[in-house]
Amino acid sequence: MGGRMEEGEDPGSLIKVIHLLVLSGAWGMQVWVTFASGFLLFRRLPRHTFGLVQSKLFPIYFHVSLGCAFTNLCILAPQRAWIHLTLWEVSQLILLLLNLILATINARWLEARTKSIMWALQSIEKERGLGTEVPGSFQGPDPYRQLREKDPKYSALRQKFFHYHGLSSLCNLGCLLSNGICLAGLALGLRSL
Repeated sequence: MGGRMEEGEDPGSLIKVIHLLVLSGAWGMQVWVTFASGFLLFRRLPRHTFGLVQSKLFPIYFHVSLGCAFTNLCILAPQRAWIHLTLWEVSQLILLLLNLILATINARWLEARTKSIMWALQSIEKERGLGTEVPGSFQGPDPYRQLREKDPKYSALRQKFFHYHGLSSLCNLGCLLSNGICLAGLALGLRSL
């Protein structure tokens, strides 16, 4: 498998299987983390325990996503001479490159910043006796809202946290969508089931 393949050459069954397994595995993991595990854990765990769990899972999740994106791009990029690529093949490479960039931003930049701000927020919350409750368990006024209103440092940190968390979520959704579109393209190219 040295060099580029000539037009019409088949990349080989093993390469196809690896590409499909890595792409579908990454997409399945992204769907689970994005739409299932986070919501389930958030509803069931005390607030600071949820933050601790996420701080352990997200670095691994983001780096696995990064590894899958890199692997898929490395599998597809050398398959054919660039001049002979179809529109779909160029689109798929662009989507996989986008996936790699977004996964890298999450793994190498946003995750560490979000986590450090979360620890600072939790430190302030612990000083006020907060963080051991399950979300939605308060009767009466929300103590977190009261803390935001009384403590400008806490309020500013919280805004910064949601800024980074929002950017990270957008990167994650971009990865999820790009992998999903690539999978849909592969599925539409199947000759039979």
